[in-house]
This record gives sequence, structure tokens and C-alpha cells, in this order.
Amino acid sequence: MATPIPSHQRIVPGSVNLPPYPWPATAKDTSVDPVSIAESVTSKLNGYLSSGDFASISELFTDNGFWRDHLALSWTPRTIKTSAAIADYLSSSPTKLSSVQVDLTSEFRKPQIASFAPGGSPDVKGIAFYIKWGTSLGTGRGVARLVQEDGEWKIWTMFTCLVELKGWEEKVGARRELGVEHGKQEGRKNWRERREGEQEKGEGEVLVIGAGQSGLTIAARLKMLGVKTVVIDTNEKVGDNWRKRYHQLVLHDPVWYDHMPYLPFPEHWPVFTPKDKLAEWFEFYAKALELNIWTSTSLISSKWDEGTKTWEVKVNKGGREERVLRPKHIVLCTGHSGKKFMPDIKGLSEGVFKGLAVHSADFAGAKQQQEGTERKRKAVVVGACNSAHDICQDYYEKGYDVTMVQRSSTCVVSNKAALKVLLAVLYEEGGPPVEDSDIWLHGWPSEVMKSIQIDLARIQREMDRDLLEGLEKAGFRTDKGVDEGGLFMKYLQRGGGYYIDVGMSQLIIDRKVKVKQGEEIEELVENGLRFKDGEVLEADEIVFATGFMNMRTQARHILGDEVADRVDDVWGWDEEGEMRGIWKGSGHPGFWFHGGNLALTRYFSRVAALQIKARLEGLGA
Repeated sequence: MATPIPSHQRIVPGSVNLPPYPWPATAKDTSVDPVSIAESVTSKLNGYLSSGDFASISELFTDNGFWRDHLALSWTPRTIKTSAAIADYLSSSPTKLSSVQVDLTSEFRKPQIASFAPGGSPDVKGIAFYIKWGTSLGTGRGVARLVQEDGEWKIWTMFTCLVELKGWEEKVGARRELGVEHGKQEGRKNWRERREGEQEKGEGEVLVIGAGQSGLTIAARLKMLGVKTVVIDTNEKVGDNWRKRYHQLVLHDPVWYDHMPYLPFPEHWPVFTPKDKLAEWFEFYAKALELNIWTSTSLISSKWDEGTKTWEVKVNKGGREERVLRPKHIVLCTGHSGKKFMPDIKGLSEGVFKGLAVHSADFAGAKQQQEGTERKRKAVVVGACNSAHDICQDYYEKGYDVTMVQRSSTCVVSNKAALKVLLAVLYEEGGPPVEDSDIWLHGWPSEVMKSIQIDLARIQREMDRDLLEGLEKAGFRTDKGVDEGGLFMKYLQRGGGYYIDVGMSQLIIDRKVKVKQGEEIEELVENGLRFKDGEVLEADEIVFATGFMNMRTQARHILGDEVADRVDDVWGWDEEGEMRGIWKGSGHPGFWFHGGNLALTRYFSRVAALQIKARLEGLGA
């Protein structure tokens, strides 16, 4: 019989659990001029690129070096490992780098002596610098990290990401639209009339399904590339996907990490954004960027035509009329998860339980209990991650007797440690521009990122020692994440299993919220939940904060079996450490997944939009 996988080691089924990368030796000589070293290495690289001497390029890298490439040389995100494989990748790519330049445009970007391992244990020093590059198709940015081997500086990791396509540059800055046509024009329409006509017409090469952060960011990127796009959403208003969530919801990520493309949050914005405030921002964002969004609109049917490479999509627009759209691409933006997951528990579907039993996605909020009530109402929340904690805290603050059912362990990080350890330097007050931070962060290959997160998680756990020990004493099981990589590895490799503490942990420590841990639920009974150990946990209300299925389930639900059967599984790493099925070709032509938190949708919306634009323009994508 196979040994069960411990909870903290569970990853998305079918994905690859890459090991952490062993740290290279630290540089022996850190008194050098990093600018001169960086320019010398890039000069050699450019010379070898120009002559096609790929064997010599391999010698510029460490034997187990990396080149992470987001669309510079391939039309799908890749991570190439080992110097020999990098040489093969460069030689076989139909697109060739014409130049790589050291970026000296700011103090943060220019070459510097850097410590790669967080916390200095081990102390791995090298040289890091931003780069600019070009090809015949586009221009981009990146970051290189050098280490010293036998006195010679070599490339350890190289990252290239496409920023603009030549001839289809984003319509921002100096390329912004004039906004007016001067001179005499019969029947001239003003901006509002033109805007209303464009919105109603609904012409688009791309159809985006969902108007949350995923849909808004990809629509914004496509608009700046000149791609006509229509967004549909079943909600009445943009932002309702957040407005309708549970009453006390506040983002657990800070504002510096959550900016959206082209329109960052203003300087007065709170560190943590309440759900309704975020909903209002989404509505403002859509209007300010003039995104074409049809709300209260549901998809009736869809059909892919292999001959014309076009979709035929029937929708019910506004609940009033049927419309037919013929986009070349569909982007599913209904979140990084799929359908709600409800555990298969005896009695759940039969309606045995006489109280309220809902999934967390349908939980509107607890009702305030009246003072002096003879019996406190009892709430049971099944689950032990972010949503479960928030809902338990809501119930407690409304006067309920609350029990959390924790079936497996949870990776817990304090709000303080998340800010001061996990996101510090890159995403904090006074930090670098968010685009620079994104390039630095995504410039790490996943294996090295895991090593970094293991070190950061160790520092975080030391900061949170009292919190974590208090939780364990109260019967709440914590874990260290996949390979002890903490919260970020749980998110990227599993898509859940963590909690960023914003106050609920202390309620558990103080026994104000009870915990039922480690026992499986056997069945729902009339007055609550019966567990396999025989205990019956009485409840008036039960909320199942049990997460969501793979995004493929949502594709099947919305677009049918024919599409879902052709797309790849979504989330978790592939063999190279790139995310599976999302932000790249899905496996079905003309169909894409886009999702994740605000930070991931900000960065990867450009990666996805550029691939779609390249396909529309026939650039070999």
C-alpha cells in the first residue's frame, strides 16, 4: 500500500515538484566594479550571438545555469537549464537576439554586488543587473545574475521577457491617442456617443469571460496593443465578484504588491484593501481604461470552427437579447480555480441537516446575535485556510459559538512577517517601481525561487515562533509548506493550504474559537456533523470553506466537454518550473486561461496578451 503523502507535501495532481536548487559558492572577490564585469560579460554574449557561436555562449554560463525566457525567443514561457541546453535553445530558436545591453537607467537597475540567499545563510554573493534586449520582432527587459567560478564571472541565471512587439507597441506615453479629430466634420459625435456606440457594438477579436482582476488586466493589455476585445460577466456590475463575497473580507496582500497595469492605486490607498473598496476600484478602472464590458451577460453556447479558426459564441446580453460574437480567441478569466468543491459527505445532498449549509463562495456574512439571547447560535466552518479563518472571525464577532474543522495542516504566516520578510524590499513603501520588482521576482527560475522561499520561510517562522507555538498548543496543526518553502510554494504548487493571519489566530490561541482537528466527517445529521470518531458537533450553520476545483472544471461548465477535453490541466509546475496550462496555449486553439491574485494577473496579463497579439498578426506564435 502506498504511503500517504503528508498534507504539507501535497501539490496539484499531475504537476511536478521540482527540488530546491543548491546554492552556488559565494564570490571570492567582491571589491570589483560590477558595472565593468556586467558590460564585459554582455559584450562577449553579444559577440557570440552575432557570430552564431553558441558553443562559446554555453561557456559564459555555469554548467547548471538557467535561462528563463518569457517570449523573447519562444512563443511560450520556457525555462532552460544547463549551459549545453541553453546553447541548443539559442541555436534552434527561429528568433535571434540582436543585442543585450546593461540597463543603467536607475540605481536599482544597474549592476551591483548582491546577496542571493536571504538571511545570509549561506552567504552567496554575486553580481545582479537589469538588461535591455532586442530581436527582429520586439524589445524587452530582463535580469542577469553572475557568480564566480575559479575566479571567472559566469552567468548563473538569465531572464528575458518581451515587453513590446515592433510595429504594435502599446498605445501609452508618447504613443497615446490624440482623442479628438479637428476640422469640419458633418454629423460629428462626441466622446460619450462614440464610447456608447463602441460598447454596444461589441466587436472583438477576443472574448474575455469574467470581469474580475483577471479579465480586467488582460482586456487592458489587449486594448493597449490595439486588439478589439469584449468582456462578458454574469454579474450586474463590474466588481460584484468581490462585492458579493463575505462581509468582512479584506485582501491579505498589501497595496504595493497588488497594483494593476497602467493605473496603480493612488498614494493614499490603505495597505490592505477592503473588498467593497476593491470592487469600486474595478468599476473605476474599467471606465477609465474604456474597456468594453457587457454585464448581466451569460454564455448560451460556443462552437469552434477549425476551418476559419474562429469561435461562434451565443450570449444573453443583459438578460434582454441574444447576440452572436465571432472572436478568434476566448480567454477564461473566472479565477485561478474552477467550480466550487463540496466534499462528498453523506446527508449533504439529501438535506438532512436542518440549518444553513453553504459553500464559502455563497456565504454572505454572519448575522449579529442579539444580546441577552438564552442560547448562542453555533457555527461550524469546515476548512482552515484564508476564507475559513475570515468566516470564523466574522461569526465570532457576531456573537456565535464557533468551531473550525481542520482536516489537515495549514501553513500560517503572520501579517507582520508577510510584510517584513516575504515581500520586503521589492513590494513595500518606497520600494522600486512595481515593474522592476516583477522582473526581479519572475527572473528567478522556479528551482532557485524555492530555495529562496525556504530561506525566507525559515526567517518568517522564527519571527512567528510565539504565534505558531500558541496555535499548536490550542490544537491547530501548522506546517512549513512544500519542501519547507512556506506560503509561496503552497500557493504556486498547490493553490491553497495557507493562512495570512490578520487576527483570527489569536482567537484560536485564546480558545475563543474552537478547533476540531484531524478527524474526517462521516455524515451530516439533523443537528450538525458526525465525525468518524463518533463525536457529533452541533451546529445551526455550517460553511464549507473547502476550496475550488481545477480551472478545467470551469471550462467544462461554461464551454462544454469538447473544449474541456482538449485543454491541459491548470496550475502547478511543469518539468521546467513554468505554470501548467495558464498564461500560455491551453491545448485548445484559440482558448486561454488567465487567473491568479492581483500580482500574478498584473505580470502575466502582458505575457498572455502578447502571445494572443502575435497569433492574430501571424508572427509564428
